[in-house]
Amino acid sequence: MKDQTAVVTGGSRGIGRAVCLKLASLGANLVINYAGNTEKAEETKALCEAFGVQVVLVAGSVADPAVCETIINTAVKTFGKVDILVNNAGITRDNLMMRMSEEDFDQVIAVNLKGAWNCMKQVSRLMMKQRSGRIINLSSVVGLTGNAGQVNYAASKAGVIGMTKSLAKELGSRGVTVNAIAPGFIDTDMTEVLGEDMKETIQKTIPLGRFGKPEDIANAVAFLAGKDAGYITGQVLQVDGGMVM
Repeated sequence: MKDQTAVVTGGSRGIGRAVCLKLASLGANLVINYAGNTEKAEETKALCEAFGVQVVLVAGSVADPAVCETIINTAVKTFGKVDILVNNAGITRDNLMMRMSEEDFDQVIAVNLKGAWNCMKQVSRLMMKQRSGRIINLSSVVGLTGNAGQVNYAASKAGVIGMTKSLAKELGSRGVTVNAIAPGFIDTDMTEVLGEDMKETIQKTIPLGRFGKPEDIANAVAFLAGKDAGYITGQVLQVDGGMVM
């Protein structure tokens, strides 16, 4: 991926950081978006730059269309193009529907679903003109199966899958691929809040018997972003240890 430009949203930590490090290790220059943790973002930037690539940070929530415009414009002004877009930014506001506030529902949809739409809208015309590009959206197995207490999150991640398939049909004739990755339970800050009993219960439902690592998702992103995946589009790749079959 030498001399390619990748944009990664929510790239300061967890899965986002692992994706940035993987793409940097393959030679891609990066524009990394983060919502607010500047210290973690700077750490990610330094780790990526150790691979000899250029890295630019852009702060702000992808729920704001102006932020997404700034992200893509920064990539174009700095590197002249965008070869890879990874929509990774996401939040949770879990609760049973009867207790879930309208604000919690709207916030999750705004970041997870509308945020991905904002970034794809900004990059689509650019990639069409280039007649090349890779768009990779982070969904979730919850978007495929649903999950009690996550009506908002499941709706957002199911929506991401629908957008992925629709945009793949719109951009395919211009050589642009659009795919989604549906992680299962991955060791991140989001899953760290689960109690040990809950973790043990969940692990029993996973044929491989363990939670995934952020690097497992990063490897899948790198594959879909690479030249070997040029004839794959509109697909949802489950990286879940066999949890959902």
